[in-house]
Amino acid sequence: MPVEELAHPTAAHEHLQTDPTMAELVSQHGYLGVEPAADPFRRLLKSIVRQQVSMAAAEATWERLTAAFEVTPAAMLAAEPAALQAVGLSEAKSEYVRSVARVFQDRGWSRSSFEKLDNRAVMDSLTDIRGIGPWTAKMFLQFGLGREDVFPVEDLGVRRAMTELYGDETRDAMTERTTTWAPYRSIGSLYLWRAQD
Repeated sequence: MPVEELAHPTAAHEHLQTDPTMAELVSQHGYLGVEPAADPFRRLLKSIVRQQVSMAAAEATWERLTAAFEVTPAAMLAAEPAALQAVGLSEAKSEYVRSVARVFQDRGWSRSSFEKLDNRAVMDSLTDIRGIGPWTAKMFLQFGLGREDVFPVEDLGVRRAMTELYGDETRDAMTERTTTWAPYRSIGSLYLWRAQD
């Protein structure tokens, strides 16, 4: 994940540290931040590769994919589904990759295409594409666009950390607790992932 490790605290860290548990995590892990990906299409595909598999399996598939293909909409559309499956994508994921590539190509999407859209509008645009659900859309918001106020309650690692650190058992309880982190819930989630690591 493109996570920045900053030398100095920002307003996000000062705000999050009003939560004693989060203050301890900031003390342990330093000043974390998110930044926009250089290539949003590539970043979205990486999230698709990571859907419902271990990080190790996802990284291995990603390495094979990027070694075999240029990761652009045109190249993904030109690739045969069997060739995408040969690098480790499931039949379904090879379809999702091509669906995303078609939309990016047809709409001419780039990072600037999303700049004026709020988080809900970005999610609505993405989840209309086959294979993109709320988790993948939120990963794009955080790590593709560098949005600071996204809470990916759909993520298993985030939920495990919330249960271990706060005792929250339900997604609703987790989401409610993080309202006090706004507008820096993405930054808070980075610390949850670090706690799980």
